[in-house]
Amino acid sequence: MSPPLIVTAEAELLDELLRLAAAAGVTPEVAADPGAALRAWTAAPLVVIGLDQAERMLRLGPARRPGLVLATWQGAGEGALRTALALGVAEVVELPKSGRRLVEQLTDLEDPLSPGARVLGVVAGSGGAGATTFACALGQHAARAGPALIVDADPLGPGLDRVLGLEDEPGVRWSDLVETSGHLSGRSLREALPRRDGPAVLTWTGGRVDIPPPAAVREVLSSARRGHDLVVLDLPRSEDPLVDELSARCDQLVVMTRPTVLSLASAARVCARFPRADRQIVVRGRGVDHATVTEVTGVPNVLVMGDQRRLDEWVDLGLGPLVSRRGALARAVAAILDTVSEPRR
Repeated sequence: MSPPLIVTAEAELLDELLRLAAAAGVTPEVAADPGAALRAWTAAPLVVIGLDQAERMLRLGPARRPGLVLATWQGAGEGALRTALALGVAEVVELPKSGRRLVEQLTDLEDPLSPGARVLGVVAGSGGAGATTFACALGQHAARAGPALIVDADPLGPGLDRVLGLEDEPGVRWSDLVETSGHLSGRSLREALPRRDGPAVLTWTGGRVDIPPPAAVREVLSSARRGHDLVVLDLPRSEDPLVDELSARCDQLVVMTRPTVLSLASAARVCARFPRADRQIVVRGRGVDHATVTEVTGVPNVLVMGDQRRLDEWVDLGLGPLVSRRGALARAVAAILDTVSEPRR
């Protein structure tokens, strides 16, 4: 990827911008005037223009582009805003007050949202269906190919760290993100979460649960997509507008159920709550055919999975549910990941 571009001839402003770039771990290209900046204008993922060069850049008339930031000292006045509007600038960064915001933008250049950044939701269609276990298995399988994250959206669940044996691993939990506001760097989140030779997890601490506000949850999910190849959401069955919103942000929704009459009836209610074309039913256990499941739930995409031997033993040992690359669980999660659609932008 090409480096970001800084366009300024003001020595003090350049020193401050280079300091912020160093804090973000990036080395930018520097142009002292608009003419020199044109060579890297379209290739740079982010262009930071100093106010001292903004009028000259405007007269030169470069092509409009996204990722354009105007950097100025605090209190520059309305003239800076008018120039920014004329240039098509996405954001005005007033230094030193907004230096942290610029560091976050530069940091996120290392975490572009790639076509592989998918979000997969898992919800229990009936009690005891093993939705949390299946979500963890999906994350374990995906982590073999790239960064994967499992997000625990069920505050009353067992806790993803316990399922994966990460309860003693240091890292950020939901309680640390309750007061999150503003932009959250994708790389910063990825590096702060607990993990051990597999997927990262974002879950709840034991005891009292502090529910983060919807804005914080949205920012965390956006950051998670920028910093990982796959994000798995372990969703609760509870009626909650935030759960409905999270499910709508998924590229595919997996509904777990058992092969019994009562379980399928419950799964039908859950499917009716999430009326979308990309639902996938996973039946854990034999004894029912695809046609019957489709008739009851109204969902044509059905995967019947046999019970996995030694599953409880593996979880109790802190190994997580997916230890073997063979077996019913491994085949099922591989089949689901192969059918996940392209990510929603």
